[in-house]
Amino acid sequence: MTVKLNKKAYEHAKALVREGKVVRDSRDDWSEHAPDNQQLSDFLDSKGPGEYALWFLGVDDEHPDESKAHYKFPFSDLAKVHRCAVISGESRASQNDYDDIREALGDLLKRIDEGAE
Repeated sequence: MTVKLNKKAYEHAKALVREGKVVRDSRDDWSEHAPDNQQLSDFLDSKGPGEYALWFLGVDDEHPDESKAHYKFPFSDLAKVHRCAVISGESRASQNDYDDIREALGDLLKRIDEGAE
């Protein structure tokens, strides 16, 4: 699996944080806050892969960009950045040695936490 940092999504996430479109939730909240498969499918079908891609910090080149499998490391509920998603993703990226994605998520977490002060 070749998963790379989605730079456009990273820029999009930073913009959302700057705009205050953030949910400052707890680490364990992601399982409850994450969009379900139907929501993701509906979003992809209605918005297309270009818009869908903006909500995932990783892309897997082994899957076509029209498929959900192409997109990894969600950081949001498709509207706002969730702190719990960022923390969860950072841990997963670290476990899988995706250093560029881990660093991007660490930067997002820092930006979110600094904005909370």
